[in-house]
Amino acid sequence: MAYSSRGVPYKPGQKEIYKLSRSKIELFMQCPRCFWLDVRQKIRRPSGPPFNINKAIDELFKKEFDHFRQQKKPHPLMSKNKIQAIPFMHEHLDKWRHNFTGVSTDHKPTSLHIYGAVDDVWVNKKEELIVVDYKATSKNAEITLDADWQISYKRQMEIYQWLLRQNGFKVQDRGYFVYTNARMDLDGFDDKLEFKTKVIEYEGNTDWVEPVILKMKECIDGNMPEVGTAAMGGPCDFCTYAKSRTELTLKHLDKKV
Repeated sequence: MAYSSRGVPYKPGQKEIYKLSRSKIELFMQCPRCFWLDVRQKIRRPSGPPFNINKAIDELFKKEFDHFRQQKKPHPLMSKNKIQAIPFMHEHLDKWRHNFTGVSTDHKPTSLHIYGAVDDVWVNKKEELIVVDYKATSKNAEITLDADWQISYKRQMEIYQWLLRQNGFKVQDRGYFVYTNARMDLDGFDDKLEFKTKVIEYEGNTDWVEPVILKMKECIDGNMPEVGTAAMGGPCDFCTYAKSRTELTLKHLDKKV
């Protein structure tokens, strides 16, 4: 089966399978217009700086859990939180973790190839897989998943759950965030950060994924959406900025004519 090359704009009605990452689903949920511009025109939102410290923490967590994966034993964090599971051993785990392959499926109703790179997978005694996501921050307040913007974290986990199910695995609804917080209440830096890690359980629901993929397909086969509102409430900041800048530029040019 033919696949569109990465970086090639989507063409309405095309026969080739088109690849869309988990992050593109999140983009659609935040703003269909930004999603359309990205996929159809390859006009991407301005990107922020890379979170290299978070990336380093992810890699170190993976090394830790891989050590216990090889031993087929629970990580101490799992034991401490009374989670009856062990890190899951699978031949495709490295592929599932890779940004450009991830856990993937060809969604036949839309001819879209959906994929996403998971941080970790555990398995319980019922042989159900458990999706695990690593997160890092630094704040004085207690770590929770209660902020409005953290809906993106929850959707991220649910997409991974959906993808694993599409690959024929039994997946537990309950996933876990291994969430670590760099302490700011210490007396000094001394070339090191001290972290406190919390395991937060989350009961996922993937019912929304399939309908959203169908809407994404409808979106990219159609015309550019109007400036709308972001999923988290209020206007899309990127669309609002682009619209205001365009209007100001045109107004300025009119004055010069």
